[in-house]
Amino acid sequence: MIAIVDYGLGNIRAFANIFKNLGVPARIARSAGELAGAEKIILPGVGAFDHAMERLDASGMRSTLDSLVVEQKRPVLGICVGMQILAGSSEEGRLPGLGWIPGAVRKIHFAESGAGAILPHMGWNGVQANGGSPIMQELGQEPIFYFLHSFYFQCENPQHSIAEAEYGARFTCAVQRENVFGVQFHPEKSHRNGIQVLHNFARL
Repeated sequence: MIAIVDYGLGNIRAFANIFKNLGVPARIARSAGELAGAEKIILPGVGAFDHAMERLDASGMRSTLDSLVVEQKRPVLGICVGMQILAGSSEEGRLPGLGWIPGAVRKIHFAESGAGAILPHMGWNGVQANGGSPIMQELGQEPIFYFLHSFYFQCENPQHSIAEAEYGARFTCAVQRENVFGVQFHPEKSHRNGIQVLHNFARL
């Protein structure tokens, strides 16, 4: 059973519908009781880093998530801001993140490249996978995904970066450390490729 964490941020229903169409058992979790016993976890998120952490703390699910992910090693997939809060900190806010993957969230800068790109980075972008992460399989040479963000995850350990994209400069757009996964793009808005990523996660 996949638990989709509903702490008031993210397109929860879209994920539930995708898993239903894939024939994958999934439920929406709005409390620690509904989250307990989950075999896998989807952690969505939109908006600002601090707001996401405040909402997650207020949901009452934070300690259960820590137990499931850190102690029991249940697979978790953070999406968009749900990926960013996997880090220890963010330039966007002051609150500490979950710290499940060592790193920090940085604002996208283009001064080095002289590119004329503007923020937020919004729209379709090609993605290049690094290595053989199980969630980035069966996607073809350079799959495209839908992005909407102004910040990116800078991994402390480069081996935790499993995919990159380019928007003025190259940046990490997917991460993995053991059972913890994250993607900056929106798989629920990325049609076939996004569905494949969610299917890959469900098959872990």
